[in-house]
Amino acid sequence: MNDQTDSQLLHAYAENRSEAAFTELVRRHVDFVYSAARRMVHDPHLAEDVTQGVFVAVAKNARQLTNRAVVSSWLHRTAQNIAAQTVRTIERRRAREQEAVAMNELLAHEPDAVWENVAPHLDKALGELSEPDRDALLLRYFERKSAREMAQALGVSDEAAQKRVNRAVERLRELFSKRNVTIGASGLVVLISANAVQAAPAGLATTIPTSVAAATITIATHTTMQWINLKSAAMILATALAASTVTHLVEQQGANRLRSENQNLADTNRLLSKERDAALSASTANNDELGRLRKEKGELLRLRSEVGMLRKQASELANFKEETLRLRAVSSNPQNKQVIQAQPAGQTNFPKESWAFAGYATPEAALQSWVWAMSKGDKQAMLGSLVPEARKEWEKIFGQTSDSEFAADVAKGFKNIVGYKIVELQASSDSEVELRMEMSTTNEQNNKDKMGKAEKMTLQKVENEWKLAGPSKNQ
Repeated sequence: MNDQTDSQLLHAYAENRSEAAFTELVRRHVDFVYSAARRMVHDPHLAEDVTQGVFVAVAKNARQLTNRAVVSSWLHRTAQNIAAQTVRTIERRRAREQEAVAMNELLAHEPDAVWENVAPHLDKALGELSEPDRDALLLRYFERKSAREMAQALGVSDEAAQKRVNRAVERLRELFSKRNVTIGASGLVVLISANAVQAAPAGLATTIPTSVAAATITIATHTTMQWINLKSAAMILATALAASTVTHLVEQQGANRLRSENQNLADTNRLLSKERDAALSASTANNDELGRLRKEKGELLRLRSEVGMLRKQASELANFKEETLRLRAVSSNPQNKQVIQAQPAGQTNFPKESWAFAGYATPEAALQSWVWAMSKGDKQAMLGSLVPEARKEWEKIFGQTSDSEFAADVAKGFKNIVGYKIVELQASSDSEVELRMEMSTTNEQNNKDKMGKAEKMTLQKVENEWKLAGPSKNQ
């Protein structure tokens, strides 16, 4: 078998059902199919199910695959389809389980209140369903047939029967919604299964056959009396004899029927006892499943709490990084590690040798921090001194510029500046000020030319820190 091609092996299996040929095909491709399935479903056990499904499909389609030169492509596509169907099935089951858990919790607190809203509309809504949908719903949840028994009664496949039940439940839920009764499909199934069929009064099943038999005798007697009135008196005696014979036969048949019905009742009692035991077993299993789902819900809530804490920590880390960018100027100069210098009250003159990172507590300190960052060519410290809108504009200009290129560019502008002074500070509001500053250079003539032409800057308070917004619009 090892020297045969995939096509030859498929042909041998399709024509002769050669187990050896099929085993060789599985050996060649099982690793490839399983690996693809595991990537798709992310679970080793599900991947095994998908792999088995793929090779079942190979067995069913062996004859059509004999003409394929490359079988692996078909195997991969089939694995994709089965994996997708598997994932969808799991997701639908998980959604139904979650809805069932939610409905069970609701029923645990107010079961009667929910059923009282549903019960008045149930029978009318059932009457509005199509006959196929109503038959499927009654068999599954009112007569409590299993899925296979329901499919046999309807004469369809198990899958088709389940689809019909699902469609009927959804249609019934829509009819309740039109009557302003909102309930999920799973919750509706739980309510119907628990409340729709209740035990009849004790003894009713026994008295009904007797009542029917008595009614039958009464009808027969009434019909006979009418017939007697229409006949001549000469026939009365013969009719009486015939009537007595008929009565005897009816009584005999009634006794036989009662004996048969008693036997049927005994059989029914035995069947009901078995169903009761099965229902108790199913209830125990459901309680165990409900406990497991509640435990999973508690675990989910714990994980959500941990995710919230992680998000909070991530936010705090982002704030810490931002603060680090602001303060990195303190440690960026290894030869002169300055600390944030407090501004003397009323200081207006700032020679170059006094420039340092002064923080953002006051407008004057924020301005000095920005001037210092520009003079050092520290792009990050400079951006940290700006309000968000101004920072975006500067990032557009220098976003593609490296730190070294930025430092070289701004150093040219600050080469001849020896200091600056604040000539005016005017507050527009508690969170905005306009500040006039004059730069002093080594060129005396240039200083004279700039007299009376001080730059007017706007600073704004952002989260209790003053940041530079840029040149004032009121120059």
